[in-house]
Amino acid sequence: MKKPARQSIVASFGLLSQTASEAESESRRSDTASENFTPPAPRVPAGVIGATQRTLSDIREERDRLQAIVDSGVGGIVELDSSSIDPSPFPDRLPDDDDADFQEFKRSLAEDGQRVPVQVRRHPDTPGRYQVVYGHRRVRAARELGVPVKAIIRDLDDGELVVSQGLENASRQDLSWVERAVFASRMEAAGVRARDIRGALAIDDAELAKMRSVWRALPGDLIVAIGRAPKVGRPRWLELAAELAKAPSQIAVARETLSADKVRAEPSDVRFQLVLGAVSAAKQPLEKQALDLMASDGRSVGKALFGSREIRLKVDAHSANEFASFFRAELPELMKRFEATRRGR
Repeated sequence: MKKPARQSIVASFGLLSQTASEAESESRRSDTASENFTPPAPRVPAGVIGATQRTLSDIREERDRLQAIVDSGVGGIVELDSSSIDPSPFPDRLPDDDDADFQEFKRSLAEDGQRVPVQVRRHPDTPGRYQVVYGHRRVRAARELGVPVKAIIRDLDDGELVVSQGLENASRQDLSWVERAVFASRMEAAGVRARDIRGALAIDDAELAKMRSVWRALPGDLIVAIGRAPKVGRPRWLELAAELAKAPSQIAVARETLSADKVRAEPSDVRFQLVLGAVSAAKQPLEKQALDLMASDGRSVGKALFGSREIRLKVDAHSANEFASFFRAELPELMKRFEATRRGR
């Protein structure tokens, strides 16, 4: 029996294209299936790169014809149990700072129903299950509402999946710069060629190089902990990446900053600024962060020097021995107060 022709990546993307009005109502925000995003080492099956060699111009040429299939409401649209659909293995969103927008989206879907089908592929490892290509928010909303999902099932490998997501992302205006950079890193890790990454995200080679400099300098968990930072653009991310590339040891400073409960509770834009401020301050020489130790009569008896990895106390010879005995006796209580302060953050 002759094996049926494989669906092209062109069809995979075009069949899920949305009309302008639908895109505005159903794609205002990202699919939040990436809330538990942890940068993975994606599975790259044999032949994944070859599937992405089809030119993007082919995709654009077929979109008009395939749009008519979606508009007509036919063309293989099925209803699937929402609990049988898993997230894409290549998340393209970082967690939101709050869930209010999604709750409004879910309310709208409950009242108006699902107008645009999602696109899924069959799970490559688990029979009977599916993975989202795009439409994560609709799948999540349907799952929470306990209703089935209208979907188009496509035969996609990993390379075709990430390029399809990239083309969808290129048309969205609310992706932050770092989210686009993270997704570009996922496409590259999956073996997608640089020219296809550039075409999928509508960027040039210089922009892709800037994105690479960020994801190579910042560990994935650090980007996730900071968050999508929608008001932070490329220049500030490049500044942070440059600081960490020059002094990788400062990554520990960034992680320590983000570990505080008060910092985690801040919006992602604020978290970014706090991390950048901490890293910038930590690189300063000890002498630039000195504190004079003053006696009650106004005399300077020494200096306290603060750095990212050490603290030094310099006390004049007349007071050194006496101060050392005092400090040694007070240090245990000082550490107890420090630990209590950390727990209370």
